[in-house]
Amino acid sequence: MATIPTTSALSGFLDSIQTGSVEVIDLTTPLSSATPALRLPAPFPNLIDFSLEEVSAFNEAGPYWRHNNIHTGEHVGTHVDAPIHWISGRESHDVSEIPLKKLVGPASVIDLSAEVAGDPDFLLEVKHVKAWEDEHGKLALNTWLLFRTGWDKYGDDEASFLNTDAAGPHTPGVSSECAQWLAEETDIAGFGVETVGIDAGGAAGLEPAFPMHFFLLGKNKYGLTSLRNLDRLPPTGGMIVVSPLPIVGGTGSPTRVFAFVENPAGD
Repeated sequence: MATIPTTSALSGFLDSIQTGSVEVIDLTTPLSSATPALRLPAPFPNLIDFSLEEVSAFNEAGPYWRHNNIHTGEHVGTHVDAPIHWISGRESHDVSEIPLKKLVGPASVIDLSAEVAGDPDFLLEVKHVKAWEDEHGKLALNTWLLFRTGWDKYGDDEASFLNTDAAGPHTPGVSSECAQWLAEETDIAGFGVETVGIDAGGAAGLEPAFPMHFFLLGKNKYGLTSLRNLDRLPPTGGMIVVSPLPIVGGTGSPTRVFAFVENPAGD
């Protein structure tokens, strides 16, 4: 059996995890029947919520084992949007066909939580990203740009998380101009948010409607939703791993997402 040379970069990386000089941070919302999910208005049907169906539990149906069936929509909880999720990417690939090199890469965090605290309908603009690049450098190839808004604090309360009134949902997102710029003028692999979807709550009223879905997925880039713990990541220098189920024909998948960040203090 092949072994990893003790001096290899991979060996050093694994050692750094064991010693704590590299920390692993879970960015995933736990998946249960209580996990908040998108609610489309009538007449559009909604995906089913996540649930477990017990098949056996150390009983007559399975005396030595316990196992369940799972029932869920593709786009529930922390999940990836594949290009075929949207009309602009309908001729592109499904979630099982996302190249692996796109699922592991640099994590860059843009933090506008202070602005969102005063305006739940806040939209990320090109000027915000360019200001971030002026401070931290150009977004690297296959970066996942993660938009920290502080919205994950509502993640255990669906009503607050969706923040919907008679005028519709009020959650932060991205302007049409910025969505197109991110899709066409940057080399990011994808865009991640703490909210229920990659578009703002009021994105149905933008032109085009739901511009992040339209532009990003139309350019074979990916969306990532319902993230947590972005406050524990630095603006740059982290590494992200996005691990969806390879569902053949799937337009998306519930996903485990975690990041590696340097921790000079160790344990």
